[in-house]
Amino acid sequence: MSTASAPGVKLLPPHTGSLARGLPQCRPGTLFALGDRGGISVQPGTKLDVLFGRNEPEVHVCIGAGDRGVSRQHGLLRHDGRHWTVTNTGRVPIRMPGSHLLLSGHEEPLAVAYTPLFIRSGRDREHLLEVRVAGKQESSSATADEDTLMQPTWDLNERERLVLVALGQRYLRHEAFPQPLSWTLVAEDLAALHPEENWTAKRAEHVVSAVRRRLVEHAVRGLTRDEVGEPVGNALNHNLLVELLQSTTLVPPDLRLLDGA
Repeated sequence: MSTASAPGVKLLPPHTGSLARGLPQCRPGTLFALGDRGGISVQPGTKLDVLFGRNEPEVHVCIGAGDRGVSRQHGLLRHDGRHWTVTNTGRVPIRMPGSHLLLSGHEEPLAVAYTPLFIRSGRDREHLLEVRVAGKQESSSATADEDTLMQPTWDLNERERLVLVALGQRYLRHEAFPQPLSWTLVAEDLAALHPEENWTAKRAEHVVSAVRRRLVEHAVRGLTRDEVGEPVGNALNHNLLVELLQSTTLVPPDLRLLDGA
């Protein structure tokens, strides 16, 4: 469904990065919506219901293409004259941050912020729709190049990113009160994805420990036993994951690594 020629509506450039990392220059209140096949921006006051779902020809943002667990038109985003809202028109709930479920037929206002929306298909598969409503501060400080988004703060290699996504998947899903996965569960996830690499809990722990030591060298606080005190528990991994999320080194689209995508 093409609406790129409508006033106030733009298709996002190909290969646009996660909306969690920033926005191009835009009017405050502009809506951005991004799936794994592209996205759209819509200025406030534009009379357009932004449709999302699995059936690409009938929606503005495709999510869950080919997965019949997602409805053909699963929901819509609209501006009611004051703020943006999301409505679930599909069969299964949409999970919002904090594990809040938006049930079929229900509508919720969207915050002027980044909001990841998840649609679960079956027991183990979720599809992500990134939504962000621009605020005054981020719009005024954005770069004049509208194709440019912010880059992550910390560099990770492919193996480090995969292990950290497995460890922090509850944080990336914006669950309520998230905790790092146990090393045993991390190793099980990695072994299922890459059985040829002989993943173990100890090997996954070593990968994360190396990242933590590297950040300590750059004066990131809360990543050593001396700082957090005993008992350490999950504190070191929790503090590391919070730093990686706040710096947008890890973002919700990274969860696709756990699908083998």
